[in-house]
Amino acid sequence: MADTSNDKKVTRTEEEWRELLTSEEFRILRKKGTEIPWANKYNSHYEEGVYVCKACGQPLFHSETKYNSRSGWPSFYAPIREEAVGEKEDNSFFMTRTETICSRCESHLGHVFEDGPEPTGLRYCMNSAALKFIPKEESE
Repeated sequence: MADTSNDKKVTRTEEEWRELLTSEEFRILRKKGTEIPWANKYNSHYEEGVYVCKACGQPLFHSETKYNSRSGWPSFYAPIREEAVGEKEDNSFFMTRTETICSRCESHLGHVFEDGPEPTGLRYCMNSAALKFIPKEESE
């Protein structure tokens, strides 16, 4: 699993990101793209473990906070730690939303909405291509 004690920012050039990521991952993580709902890797995935940033490996969400939001994207009601996920205002597509980014590498993850379940009332709606799942036995 990624080193959670290292909060040092990860910075790379666009060319370096292109070499590290697939074209789909680059489009989503670095160009703020969105994947197709219901046809993504983690929407219906419910194994125990941790979801980390696909770009830098920072732990982002624990499987215990994942739930079926019926949105077509993997959804969580809380990040693994508050500092792991940053937020930015997103005014694209003629609406205002809150974009979520990895706090370590500033990659686009998805968006957060205020229509989630208790205890937070939040729905972190993520792109599967922005995440990598680490099973519980490998994340301990």
